[in-house]
Amino acid sequence: MFQLGKTIVSEDILSKDFVCNLTACKGACCVNGDAGAPLSQDETKILEEIYPKVKPFLRKQGIAVIESQGTSVVGTDGELETPLIDDQDCAYVIYDGKTALCGIEQAYNQGVIDWKKPVSCHLYPVRVKDFTEFAAVNYDKWDICDPACSLGQELEVPVYKFVKEALVRRFGEDWYLELEKVAEGMKK
Repeated sequence: MFQLGKTIVSEDILSKDFVCNLTACKGACCVNGDAGAPLSQDETKILEEIYPKVKPFLRKQGIAVIESQGTSVVGTDGELETPLIDDQDCAYVIYDGKTALCGIEQAYNQGVIDWKKPVSCHLYPVRVKDFTEFAAVNYDKWDICDPACSLGQELEVPVYKFVKEALVRRFGEDWYLELEKVAEGMKK
């Protein structure tokens, strides 16, 4: 671990390799697990605002859950998250054949909205936990992502480079440039 500004960062995001391999995992991170995607308070407001534009992209099961529970929920841990369909699929999941994709991101890709998706999804496999004085930035190792780890090793792409856009979105360009300096220093 090392400190970078007001963050404590796991060295794993610099030393581990990762490139999503949707062909292999079929988007399992959006349908497996025991909770929805973590959300910030600001993101819950964004979801409420964009829902009417995202709704046409969603499956009827997702729409039903969102309209009965809301665009976001408080999870069993007391944290804000996306609602789930039958305690599995994120309510915003759509399918391209057997591959789970994000309906929010689909709306973004088609220019309907200007918000890509929750930052926690965009950052994955990086997880951020905010504390009063700092944020912890960690690599989340999950066996469903083994194909992504293998592809990352094959392509020699470290986690921090794979999620560069999301890290910049969350922490800013200057923070990311400092992270790159730390990564270069670790190579020496």
